[in-house]
Amino acid sequence: MVQQAVARRLSAWFSRRPAWFPDVLLALFVTVIQVQSAAIPVPLEPAYTPVSGFGYVLLIVSGLAVAARRRQPVAVFGVTALASLIYFGLGFPDRLSYLGLFVALYTLAAYGDGRRTLMIAGAGIAVLAVGWLIAAADIKPLVAIGWVFFRIGASVISTILGESVRSRRVIAADAQERAELAERSRDEEARARVDAERLRIAREVHDTVAHAIAIINVQSGVTAHVLDKRPEQAREALRTIEQTSSRALREMRAILGVLRDGDEREPYPGLGQIDELVGKARDAGLDIAFAQTPPVTPLPSAVGSAAYRIVQESITNVIRHVGPTRVTVALEPGIDALRIRVADEGRRAAAPVRTDSSTTTGRGIVGMRERCRLLGGELDATPRPGGGFEVTARLPLTPVGSRS
Repeated sequence: MVQQAVARRLSAWFSRRPAWFPDVLLALFVTVIQVQSAAIPVPLEPAYTPVSGFGYVLLIVSGLAVAARRRQPVAVFGVTALASLIYFGLGFPDRLSYLGLFVALYTLAAYGDGRRTLMIAGAGIAVLAVGWLIAAADIKPLVAIGWVFFRIGASVISTILGESVRSRRVIAADAQERAELAERSRDEEARARVDAERLRIAREVHDTVAHAIAIINVQSGVTAHVLDKRPEQAREALRTIEQTSSRALREMRAILGVLRDGDEREPYPGLGQIDELVGKARDAGLDIAFAQTPPVTPLPSAVGSAAYRIVQESITNVIRHVGPTRVTVALEPGIDALRIRVADEGRRAAAPVRTDSSTTTGRGIVGMRERCRLLGGELDATPRPGGGFEVTARLPLTPVGSRS
């Protein structure tokens, strides 16, 4: 039990050890190896000066300097390189006296900034190579010169290994950044799609509700006016109110059905429902002349739905702001576009002025323009010179993204 408790405490301590702790352990290890190796001869070793106290000081300094390798890589390389030049200049033996230098070169390349640190490492290795070769000018036996070339080659390899690690780290960081950027882009795209869907639903709700309420408002006024005198006409107005509200509810369910997965949703209204729309407007008191040319080619559902909403909103605006008048609705499908024209003759002299909604500014025309822009079309809504108002629209039959 005591051993397990000690093991748990040690494990917990190592898990939250300070960042410098591994470097201190490595420095102690390098120092011990360098000092210990100074007393162990190796084969083919050149004649050397026995390691003195100063030589051990150089080995200890170059070993302990490794503790600061990640905080000050350039300074650590400078200390270990200088200690190595002095050490071999005094004729002390190779053995493992250069271990700290190799660790410093690896760290300089691995934790540096790339080009600058590689230039420092290259210049340092060149200076070390010259110094080592000068110190080994009278080396005996001559074959022991291989130790000098080993130091030079090992220094280059240490630098290359460090640069390889740094490159991999940079590549991994770039990949992580690209993945995070892609994730952010997907999130932003998803939010944009949600916003676009909300805007589309808001337009559909506005068009459906505004039209239904305008019809119901007119018919309820008729009902209140003729309820006692002409009950049959009042009954017909109530029937129109019932049908209009039922139709509006069905369209609302179709519009809002996209918010509920798995629901049975009705298709959005299109050109086939404009006849019904015109009939409801006639019941509301409009004198409508409706003309529709048969389409040359089948119309896309998006174009048909947008055309229905434009006609619906135009008729709604006439009911709300003008009252009983003559309206002309014309649909002209062409080879490349559907042209829509809804024009009214303005308020008749005997018609009462509607003050409940004519003074308010809605978003009907803005919504119609947005529908046209989404399909790459155009919409114009202007007063007519002789009185009244005219809405004209052009809806391309080819989607925007597929046109060259």
